[in-house]
Amino acid sequence: MIHNALLLRIRLYFCCSFNIMNLSDHLHHKVFQIIASVASEEKTPSYVIGGFVRDLLISGSSSAPKDIDIVVIGSGIEMAEKVRDAIGEEIPLSVFKNFGTAMLKWGDTEIEFVGARKESYRLDSRKPLVENGTLEDDQNRRDFTINALAISLNPGDYGELLDPFGGVKHLEEKLITTPLEPGSTFSDDPLRMLRGIRFATTLGFSIEMETLNAIHQYRQRISIVSQERISDELNKIMLALKPSKGFLLLDQTGLLEIIFPEFHQMKGVEQVNEQRHKDNFFHTLEVLDNIALKTDDLWLRWAALLHDIAKPRTRKFEPDIGWTFHAHEFIGAKMIPGIFRKMRLPLNEKMKYVQKLVQLHLRPIVLSQDIVTDAAIRRLIFDAGEDLEDLMTLCEADITSKNERTVKRHLRNFKVVRQKINELEERDSIRNFQPPISGDDIQKVFGIPPSRPVGIIKNAIKEAILDGEILNNFNAAYLRMLEEGEALGLIVHHELKREKD
Repeated sequence: MIHNALLLRIRLYFCCSFNIMNLSDHLHHKVFQIIASVASEEKTPSYVIGGFVRDLLISGSSSAPKDIDIVVIGSGIEMAEKVRDAIGEEIPLSVFKNFGTAMLKWGDTEIEFVGARKESYRLDSRKPLVENGTLEDDQNRRDFTINALAISLNPGDYGELLDPFGGVKHLEEKLITTPLEPGSTFSDDPLRMLRGIRFATTLGFSIEMETLNAIHQYRQRISIVSQERISDELNKIMLALKPSKGFLLLDQTGLLEIIFPEFHQMKGVEQVNEQRHKDNFFHTLEVLDNIALKTDDLWLRWAALLHDIAKPRTRKFEPDIGWTFHAHEFIGAKMIPGIFRKMRLPLNEKMKYVQKLVQLHLRPIVLSQDIVTDAAIRRLIFDAGEDLEDLMTLCEADITSKNERTVKRHLRNFKVVRQKINELEERDSIRNFQPPISGDDIQKVFGIPPSRPVGIIKNAIKEAILDGEILNNFNAAYLRMLEEGEALGLIVHHELKREKD
């Protein structure tokens, strides 16, 4: 059944001006011709829809798509099976009967097939009741007009764009809006509210005012969405070129207070005796944008977002000092596991990495302001380990002063710290430090079992090396071990072979 909207053979827009170009010329992937052939043979109309079409119109290129969504007027599973047979290669086919979908994995591209459908929703679930529908029904159920664009893969109108809701115009205007009334769109599937904010952030678009107001109005509906889906959208916002835009929209619509109250609590400024502290919410977003210019590492960006997360809990006004946030780095580090657990983020080395950077984020700053001692630098190298460079990147991103001289001074001081780190690391090999004397060595020399004295001696050797009292080698550590053992009243039972000086 032909869609009742006008079929337009459009051309791509470059730099906000449209130049005529045939869309069929941009369906480069071999699967499109195969689908067209199968669709003709089986008399099953098929269309490429959604993100592929949107991104094609934005970028003008479809040379290496990762995801292609195909909607068919009929069974998506049967179409996928016939397309695989027509490809003539042994490629993976995943079938999801409960959802009526199937996915082919052809090289680096995933091609998902679904039958056109219409949906209805219950208030307590974002899982729709589904029935077969027309292409028009399927486009009606899409979240945004820019994702409702479809291209025909059928004989006679191959390459024609079906744009029932003005999606092309909205692409040109860089506008996010819904195909149908936004309130029903978001009430039906509240995840669409986060998706809209994510698209606005990653594409650099604006959200149409009625759509934005509807997100605010229906924000409480987000409670029926799983935390995993919410966190997935947050991660995509975090990876944008300017992630602050997404968090500002989350705050503006009232979603942030619901899905991330710890961060929302950072908002605001208090004043006592004409002394104000900075707004840590906006400062943190500046840090996040700063670090986004340096790295695509999601977890380093999370460390930037959470580095001051404990400031609301530690904020205190001291008459002789002013506003203080004592120990916010340590309390913040203790908060990380709870935040990750609640948000269903990984409770593994990624969480420990973020926790470490939050706890250490003030250390290079302190070193850049004071006389830098070798011992302090050694301890920083030891504590940060392989994450030292990331820590320094975070600290440099943390400079958000509007005073250019202040910024230059901090960056100059950080350069001195980096230089000192390189010098000491080359000389003392502290990073990934392993004590020259092991616990087994101590037990053997003094003839004792695993016990508290072993830990005391090992720690004393480590501290002596980090403080620069002894060199980081076996002989120096051995002599210190004997001294510490004698102080503990231990008697040497066996002497280890010494290293050559």
